[in-house]
Amino acid sequence: MLLKNATLATLSGSEPYGLMTNAALIIEDGRIAWFGPQSELPSDLSGHEAHDLAGRLVTPAPIDCHTHLVHGGDRAKEFEMRLNGASYEEVARAGGGILSTVRATRTASPQELRDTALARLDVLIGEGVTTLEVKSGYGLDIETELTMLRVARQLGRERAVRIRTSFLGAHALPPEFANRPGDYIDQVCLPALADAHAEGLVDAVDGFCEGIAFQPAEIARVFDAARAMGLPVKLHAEQLSNLGGARLAASYGALSADHLEYLDDDGVAALGESGSVAVLLPGAYYTLRETQMPPVMQLRDAGVPIALATDANPGSSPMTSLLLAMNMGCTLFRLTPEEALTAVTRHAAQALGLEDCGRIAPGLRADLAIWDVAYPAELAYRIGFNPLYRRIFEGRWA
Repeated sequence: MLLKNATLATLSGSEPYGLMTNAALIIEDGRIAWFGPQSELPSDLSGHEAHDLAGRLVTPAPIDCHTHLVHGGDRAKEFEMRLNGASYEEVARAGGGILSTVRATRTASPQELRDTALARLDVLIGEGVTTLEVKSGYGLDIETELTMLRVARQLGRERAVRIRTSFLGAHALPPEFANRPGDYIDQVCLPALADAHAEGLVDAVDGFCEGIAFQPAEIARVFDAARAMGLPVKLHAEQLSNLGGARLAASYGALSADHLEYLDDDGVAALGESGSVAVLLPGAYYTLRETQMPPVMQLRDAGVPIALATDANPGSSPMTSLLLAMNMGCTLFRLTPEEALTAVTRHAAQALGLEDCGRIAPGLRADLAIWDVAYPAELAYRIGFNPLYRRIFEGRWA
């Protein structure tokens, strides 16, 4: 395939966005074979199907690196409760929050989980997404955790997307293990992880380090098991308080630490030293009406890569628009539009441990998005407007 008369945002080089106008790009065997000024196109392109993009913008395809896409039910009533004054923590301690989704997920059939997840996935695909992460964590028993991961894998077989799965058994304590986190880790979380890994269902291991979830020492036990299996880790950290989760994640060389509203200077420094990505989730910040911003300036100064994601979930971020996450990242967290685009491409790939996508460069996967815009900042600028023209997945129109 030959894409010509294009504007490329390569996200590399000295120019803002790595922008290149009057450009062309060649795809061979699902990979980017060449790109550059159209005037320098190689002469032998016989057999290449040519497409004139009329100056349209081409970017790496968006990547949603933090979602809870597979789940049962919704939490609209809890949304209403919070608007009537209840805090997120109060809702959770009253048996709502994550546990209400656990009940709905346990009673849903695999087909129901698949059908509802596909509906959410199709919205993301409609905005150009070609790669996304899907977490477990709403089963909190062995069989339902495995079912969630199987459904997540199935999504990747039914749509032209790449699915990365994260085992999130350490997400919350189910009612049957109330006040017994150690027993839950021993009897459910670690056995479920072992079974899921044996079945080839796990790409990474996640946890929720928070007062309403698990303490650092408990997360460390899960991370030790992941390390023994050769699995990378990531962590929900410093969302509602500061328990030192980011420092813990960094000590394990985590792919990412996510949320980070209450991250302190020591946590920033730890992430900077470890190379872990800071995944910011403005949908949850917005939905929970949080007032403490993640320390974006400090993360920049420490050279920590910043990614953005939807955090698509039924409670704290019922959002399935990565374009909206980009806008929120700019308006709420003061990222620049260039940082926002990098956050959902290059750095999002890094947060998933992927080195073959997220940029436009020879040899990388030809996962591309083509947009009806003149300049990349428009992707983060508009609200409720989707300018996607076409999507390319593994070198094919999708």
